[in-house]
Amino acid sequence: MTSDAEWPSEWLRGVLAVCVLRVLADGPTYGYAIASALADGGLGPLKGGTLYPLLKRLEDSGWVVTEWRPGEGGPGRKYYALTAEGTGELNRSAAQWEAFTTTTRRIVREGAHRPATTEGNR
Repeated sequence: MTSDAEWPSEWLRGVLAVCVLRVLADGPTYGYAIASALADGGLGPLKGGTLYPLLKRLEDSGWVVTEWRPGEGGPGRKYYALTAEGTGELNRSAAQWEAFTTTTRRIVREGAHRPATTEGNR
């Protein structure tokens, strides 16, 4: 898919938090830069109404801290940074997402191999 393609919103809801945490693992940054990094990475454009509530939830969970920094010739920006707890959550979520995508990829390619049933068990 191209970067301007839209992914199903259900898919984005499932993976957006771990993707945002991963962007923040590279260092503190502000919301527009997070959205740009995710778009450049292939997720497509994110609406502020999706990203900022998620950032607030990550902050409320203790995985992200915020800091206002003065702007260079413009308004200040709210920067987001990963906490130690956020790094732990990123590692846990990334491993869980990898396992999930491996499982779903197998099912999509090969089908869900159900145990054989006998006539009496139907």
